[in-house]
Amino acid sequence: MKAPRLISKTKNILLGILTTMMIFPFTSCARKVIFLSSSVVPAAQGYVKVKRDNNKNYVIQINISNLAEVSRLQTSKQTYVVWMTTDQEKTKNIGQLTSSTGFLSKQLKASFKTISSSRPTKIFITAENDGTAQYPDGQFVLSTEFF
Repeated sequence: MKAPRLISKTKNILLGILTTMMIFPFTSCARKVIFLSSSVVPAAQGYVKVKRDNNKNYVIQINISNLAEVSRLQTSKQTYVVWMTTDQEKTKNIGQLTSSTGFLSKQLKASFKTISSSRPTKIFITAENDGTAQYPDGQFVLSTEFF
């Protein structure tokens, strides 16, 4: 009687381990990097997710909460610009943050998604007067560490 119960428990444990091993590769494909604390916008919190797609491009997704309106910064600017440092140590403007306030919420949220053929090693956000700037010239608002 004890042997069949032991075999049944062993099968359940092995099934659980096998399931975990099969799920792990799918969840480890995306890399999530948290933004460092900001002295410009101390309440801002967010993260960057980077993963590779089927075409071997990098999908970059950013989500930020508690981000102050760009016009309310110490030195008023027009837009938040997202920059990427590539694996070739080049800095590229990859776009502007889209911000919105949630319904019945005073929390300002911002999101951004893009695709790049270059591998990002660092993401940072600046406040700029021109969203098409070729080089960062404004205040550094948020930044990740190198990843």
